[in-house]
Amino acid sequence: MIDFEFHSPTSLEEVFQLLDAHGEDARVMAGGTALVIQMKQRLVQPEHVISLQRVAGLDAIATHSNGSSGVRVGALCTQQQLATNPVVQELIPIVAETYGHVATPRIRHMASVGGGLVHGDPSQDPPPTLIALGATVTLVSSQGERTAALEDFLVDYYETDVRPGEVLTEVNIPALPAGAGAAYLKFLPRTADDYATVAAAVVITPGPGNVCQDARIALGAVGTTAIHATGAEDALRGQPLTDEVIRAAAATVKDVVDPLEDYRGSADYKREMAEVFTRRAIQQALANAS
Repeated sequence: MIDFEFHSPTSLEEVFQLLDAHGEDARVMAGGTALVIQMKQRLVQPEHVISLQRVAGLDAIATHSNGSSGVRVGALCTQQQLATNPVVQELIPIVAETYGHVATPRIRHMASVGGGLVHGDPSQDPPPTLIALGATVTLVSSQGERTAALEDFLVDYYETDVRPGEVLTEVNIPALPAGAGAAYLKFLPRTADDYATVAAAVVITPGPGNVCQDARIALGAVGTTAIHATGAEDALRGQPLTDEVIRAAAATVKDVVDPLEDYRGSADYKREMAEVFTRRAIQQALANAS
């Protein structure tokens, strides 16, 4: 039994006061699916748990009021909300599809979007797709607000760039560029609710003559964080999107992934599958381009 004091503030100001007062002895809880497991496993033993559930305004999904494309997602939105939200399904269907791959409906109805990202699990489904789209996160503290690209926010194995006193309040997800196609592929040799052995997300914009105008590629479950495969992107940009070019670009990811060996496969096996699923994701994204 872990003894801790549970706090249920109703405003961010109260949250900041509690964080400033208790420092490293406090942990913020959103949905709780990750933190509760960590506490049961004695990986973390906070003396104070600060719930965000009663803080208003952190569970909205909205388009940008300034007319820019994309959506703003409150950190307390459940993953099921993002998987089923009509606005997300219309503007950025690849996001809804990706969140639909997360675990089971029971988990998705509890787990929050912000909490999942702060958890920093490198095998989660959402980060590769969000990185491929260029998503950013907003972090707020009593000292002010800052924005970070998601790929920079994910620092290491279960480590993220949440600084002392900060709370992740929002995720900003750009819409697909005009004419672009997107795909998220998850290699599942076990069960549909398992973590991926390898996952690949691709956003690609073909131009006249089927020449690649732009590409963004990210992979999950093959390193200590989701990996932005910039080398593969560079190998595609400005090139005709032939099978030969796609294969050559996909082959470059073997040099940047660093998989952990586990019961889902050896490091060498995952490295090979990273190439295979990157190639398939590029081909699928190209097929999905309008």
